[in-house]
Amino acid sequence: MIDYFALVSEPRRPWLEPDVLKQKFLTLSASLHPDRIHSAGAAAWAGAATSFAELNAAYTCLADPKSRLRHLLELELGAKPKDIEEIPAALADVFADVAMTCRSTDGFLAERSRGTSPLLQVQRFEHAQDWVDKLQALQQKLSGVQGQLLDELKALDGRWVNLAAEARHEILSNLEELYRLFGYFNRWNKQINERLVQLAI
Repeated sequence: MIDYFALVSEPRRPWLEPDVLKQKFLTLSASLHPDRIHSAGAAAWAGAATSFAELNAAYTCLADPKSRLRHLLELELGAKPKDIEEIPAALADVFADVAMTCRSTDGFLAERSRGTSPLLQVQRFEHAQDWVDKLQALQQKLSGVQGQLLDELKALDGRWVNLAAEARHEILSNLEELYRLFGYFNRWNKQINERLVQLAI
């Protein structure tokens, strides 16, 4: 397994400053881009293309908190963390809001697809905006809770960097739980965005 942290010259840790990571990526990508050696032989170009692809994969992984945590846990534990499908009690209300709003939006979308008269289409356009507003409000709510998760991740990162490598295993279970929580939020945001796209059509 490639250590993406080493690939971008960052220490293994739960939190990376997005701007610093992006700047490192841009600097490295400028030096590794295969177009810089377009006059070299096919083997050299293929090697540069592979290195560039690995760098892009590293940046994509490390820029997202969930995938960064998964990668860190895989490196530290030697295996991918298990996904647990049981919603934590603290997120039960959020899950219920997402499920209910998405189901209701789906009902409206199904109803809208059946109407063909111009008058009904105008009325449904106005109702579509109401659903857009509800979904965006739900996104804001999710964003607020995700902000709390990011704060918790930064706090764990502070503990992580102050511990000796052999003592960090104490924090791994906390990081694994955060990995799962970020997974829920990624899934819920995807569900909301899919419906926002359908409402815009």
